Amino acid sequence: MPILDKHALLERSPTLLLTCSLLVVTVGGLVEIAPLFWLENTIEDVEGVRPYSPLELTGRDIYIREGCYTCHSQMIRPMRDEVERYGHYSLAAESKYDHPFQWGSKRTGPDLARVGGRYSDAWHVDHLMDPQSVVPESIMPKYAFLAETVIDADYVDELMATHRLVGVPYTDAHIASARADFTVQVDPDEDFDGLLARYPGAAVANFDGLPELTEMDALIAYLQVLGTMVDFSTFTPDPSR
Repeated sequence: MPILDKHALLERSPTLLLTCSLLVVTVGGLVEIAPLFWLENTIEDVEGVRPYSPLELTGRDIYIREGCYTCHSQMIRPMRDEVERYGHYSLAAESKYDHPFQWGSKRTGPDLARVGGRYSDAWHVDHLMDPQSVVPESIMPKYAFLAETVIDADYVDELMATHRLVGVPYTDAHIASARADFTVQVDPDEDFDGLLARYPGAAVANFDGLPELTEMDALIAYLQVLGTMVDFSTFTPDPSR
């Protein structure tokens, strides 16, 4: 009997079909799930990678809420054309505190893995308010409403505590200071030394230039940190991995 004809046995026997389907799903599930138990052994620790600040974390949630990931990836592949256009290829360690990660595969717009510091805050404001005023051929929708949506830090400590449950190393000090850090990051006139001690390299600025703390501030704070945590001029990959 030809091998393809044996498939008829599965089609005619519901019990055999169910048994084989469960076997295939079980093997596939183990292949996908089992490596997660050794995840800490597969991700190289890279100096500089830290958890997001409260404002950056809030901005990341806004990024996800607005579906930015459907048009922008955050994964630079190790190919010459990508590295020359976007910068150093992405490292797994850069996303180890992302739940979920934002790698993506769709690029209606450019990859954002190295967008932090590439443009000024004012550029981001103009781009989010009216993308076509900055990039005429852009099909990105306008997000001017973000500058009109005032936010507060009422639940940011609870948000960070939730992320700690899934492995993000927020300490009690991080969570206790969350609300203060949330507001001080947009006020360069305040004492933000504590913020920078907890989140080295965090940008401190009135990101949208408005007196209120808005969703625009949070989203730009998130965009400005992308790709800035690792100093690739001194980065040397671990040859054992």
